[in-house]
Amino acid sequence: AEGRTPAQIHLTGTLVLSVFTAVLGFFQYGYSLGVINAPQKVIEAHYGRVLGIAPLDRQATNASGEDGTVPVPGTEPWGGTEGTLAPPADSGEDPATSPHVLTMYWSLSVSVFAVGGMVSSFTVGWIGDQLGRVKAMLVVNVLSIAGNLLMGLAKFGPSHMLIIAGRAVTGLYCGLSSGLVPMYVSEVSPTALRGALGTLHQLAIVTGILISQVLGLDFLLGNDEMWPLLLGLSGVAALLQFFLLLLCPESPRYLYIKLGKVEEAKKSLKRLRGNCDPMKEIAEMEKEKQEAASEKKVSIRQLFTSSKYRQAVIVALMVQISQQFSGINAIFYYSTNIFERAGVDQPVYATIGVGVVNTVFTVISVFLVEKAGRRSLFLAGLMGMLISAVAMTVGLVLLSQFAWMSYVSMVAIFLFVIFFEVGPGPIPWFIVAELFSQGPRPAAIAIAGFCNWACNFIVGMCFQYIADLCGPYVFVIFAALLLVFFLFAYFKVPETKGKSFEEIAAVFRRKKLPVKTMTELEDLRGSEEA
Repeated sequence: AEGRTPAQIHLTGTLVLSVFTAVLGFFQYGYSLGVINAPQKVIEAHYGRVLGIAPLDRQATNASGEDGTVPVPGTEPWGGTEGTLAPPADSGEDPATSPHVLTMYWSLSVSVFAVGGMVSSFTVGWIGDQLGRVKAMLVVNVLSIAGNLLMGLAKFGPSHMLIIAGRAVTGLYCGLSSGLVPMYVSEVSPTALRGALGTLHQLAIVTGILISQVLGLDFLLGNDEMWPLLLGLSGVAALLQFFLLLLCPESPRYLYIKLGKVEEAKKSLKRLRGNCDPMKEIAEMEKEKQEAASEKKVSIRQLFTSSKYRQAVIVALMVQISQQFSGINAIFYYSTNIFERAGVDQPVYATIGVGVVNTVFTVISVFLVEKAGRRSLFLAGLMGMLISAVAMTVGLVLLSQFAWMSYVSMVAIFLFVIFFEVGPGPIPWFIVAELFSQGPRPAAIAIAGFCNWACNFIVGMCFQYIADLCGPYVFVIFAALLLVFFLFAYFKVPETKGKSFEEIAAVFRRKKLPVKTMTELEDLRGSEEA
């Protein structure tokens, strides 16, 4: 009861509104990640009609909205059946109208989102410090609205260019938002609730993915008529976030530590905490401010060159790498195919079922993270994913010999997703903000965000080639990586549950001392207290 009382006192309406408003940025991130997959064939067919290119060996949707096979170039005369876009065999293939150009445009449409995130993530610290957390989120929302408008209006211009431009601009927004949101949420949250509120980032992402999957069904918005609306629909969330941000208080830590506005920081704290006495948190901020003043301004370069931050930076980067290289994207890639082999009549609905499980267990992790702690959940999640990856490999390899192995693979998919959402999914988004004090935090979040986006891009670009090369054994690679991540987390990742930012920073300072010296210091501290 003693542990629950502060949380109950601190959970005010203003805090709930502020956190909900902020994580709408992650909802847009999740929606943008998932929305491009469902209508792929429909959009490729539209690209083909605009450019006069036939999708290679794909089913396309013709101008009347009916499914029709688009032949491979050279197999049908130009201008034959409706929907036939291939040039005649004897005309010679123009490289500008090659199906490979269509593949290139589609790949750009998907991957340019991550490129935008990589580019903008470096400016998170600067814009967050210059404008403040709330004003920065307000300003960058303009990018989201603009990007969604470009995609929503794609049919009124060169659709391929408008979608690529829209995805790039939306990626710029998501790169900034994925740094600003954890920064703001960690700074407005009381210590007792910081982990639980931090997991809402991942909940917003998986909710965005799930909603995009459902809306992408062909009888809803994933069809030839409605796909521009589907792509641009997260602009509604951007508009909602824009207006709600006007009601949110600025981060009291930013006001006190960065701007030195003591009274404004107290007012902000009172709005966020209700009737609680703000002086305890003000005292903590004062200690953090003194620490930041002694640190001077910390650049990205200093994070790597200063021994003071090096261990924390390595941990911050490794948790991001472990999230992206865990194999979760591979699971989503393979899920529909595995469900098809298992005899599921509508595998797309089974894949949506995976999305539902994804969302449900993210909700469960909200309640677990403050009870079990970050480190233990992260370790449990990695080990569970490792076992699931091995089971997945066995199921896929033996699928041709034993039909029932498809069910092993199906169970492994669901378990893999469950363990991901228990720890490796949500924790990297907020633990980076916890590992650093006010001084180095913006630079640390920027470099961690860049690492996450870069890994996202690498997985998106390379996974298909690796899967083609390794087949079902691709999950052996992920199992090996998960083992490495587990061992690293076991030896290097500290527990941040219930600790102040200064206490967490002290953990890394203590790690540099020999065990004997640490014991002597503890004995000395005990004798002084006595």
